[in-house]
Order: sequence, then structure tokens, then C-alpha cells
Amino acid sequence: MRTRELRFGLYADEQGLAWVGRLVEDAVGPRSARIIGETVMDTFPGSGLSTVDMYDFLAEQWDLEHPGRSSGARRAVELRVRLACSLRTWRAVRRTVIETLCPEGSAPHSCRVPWMAR
Repeated sequence: MRTRELRFGLYADEQGLAWVGRLVEDAVGPRSARIIGETVMDTFPGSGLSTVDMYDFLAEQWDLEHPGRSSGARRAVELRVRLACSLRTWRAVRRTVIETLCPEGSAPHSCRVPWMAR
């Protein structure tokens, strides 16, 4: 098994980050993978670029999907989760997390936590 990384840009508060963390744990649980680390980043190492600069459109998405609702303590961050797993398992975990973050249906909907997978 190799170390692989999941990266998600999120517009979330602490509760939203915890929820996304649980989604990742639930996706990893039944598979032959292990979470070996998790980092929430506000800036990208070595670049000086902030997550606010990179994911500013997620705040706009929040405003569009939740008109009149305060964003509260939400902020643009990047969640990085390091996994020990095969490439096939990494792909399955990533797909499951993405499908669970904001399930698509035929009716208009809004995401609980605006996100982008990298």
C-alpha cells in the first residue's frame, strides 16, 4: 500500500469540517484503507497562495444556494486526508465521498458544505 492523498476545497465552519471528516471515515471504513493523517490548510505551502484566493467561488456558491442565510463562521479551507491504500481503493473512497458530499437528484438542491475535489 502507498500513501495517497484526498484533497477537498471546502467552505465550511468547524461543524461542516467535522461532518466531511466523518464522510471520509465512513468511506474508508469498509475498505482496505487506513487514514494516516488529516490537515486543514488556510494557505498552500511554498506558494503564499491562500485558500480564500483559490476557493473564493465556494463562498459565492454558498450565497447563491442559501440566499439570505448568514455564512457564519464558514471559511475557505483545503482538507487533505492521507490514506494508506491502493490506487483502486483511493479512487473508490474519493468517488464515495464526492457522491455523499452533495448527492445529485432531479430536484434543485443545495450542498450542505460547498466543495471542490482536487
